[in-house]
Amino acid sequence: MLRYVYAGDLNAHADLAHSMFVDRADQFQTRLGWDVQVDHRGEERDQYDALNPLYVIWEMPDGRHGGSMRFLPTTGPVMVNDVFSNLTGGNPISSPLIWECTRFCLSRQATGNVAGALTLAGLEIMRNLSVSHFAGVFDRRMVRIYRSLGFSPEIIKSAGVGRDRISLGLWEYNVQAYQRVAQRAGIAPEMSQLWFDRSLGSTSAVAPMRLTG
Repeated sequence: MLRYVYAGDLNAHADLAHSMFVDRADQFQTRLGWDVQVDHRGEERDQYDALNPLYVIWEMPDGRHGGSMRFLPTTGPVMVNDVFSNLTGGNPISSPLIWECTRFCLSRQATGNVAGALTLAGLEIMRNLSVSHFAGVFDRRMVRIYRSLGFSPEIIKSAGVGRDRISLGLWEYNVQAYQRVAQRAGIAPEMSQLWFDRSLGSTSAVAPMRLTG
């Protein structure tokens, strides 16, 4: 199932949170060889985890992490502006309607539908919180994955060559993408909305974007 958890509430999900940060260390340091900080507990964290981001976490039947992503509004500090300003042309992305998505992580034990479920969760955030776009920086290997999930970004700018090539992308919400990703993930929109409501409550104060065209 999907959980939506703000960093300030992770203590209520201690085992799930610990396994998420350990899996991040495994993916980003061990498997991808990134220069990331891993603490004595084997957890990978950075300064953006201290800014109360919203995490989407796929919880496996045993209560452990199966996959996750991290979201922050671009009105505050975000990696795309702080670390990848070369891709923004020196013009920071800052809007309450644009959030940054980072730290897409899959556990080694993740099943085939977890990536799709996480993508649908991102669209659920957009739909329920009236976020029009996600911004994120990704490497070349992710292009095929995004295409297979049915939610590819508009590439704003790229840098580097070969395996070192990275790109800044913008993902735009639309009903067709939501329905397409839900179908490919094998998750009914009603179940997706239920998981969101269980985690964050009904968003009746801010009406979700319509599911029909």
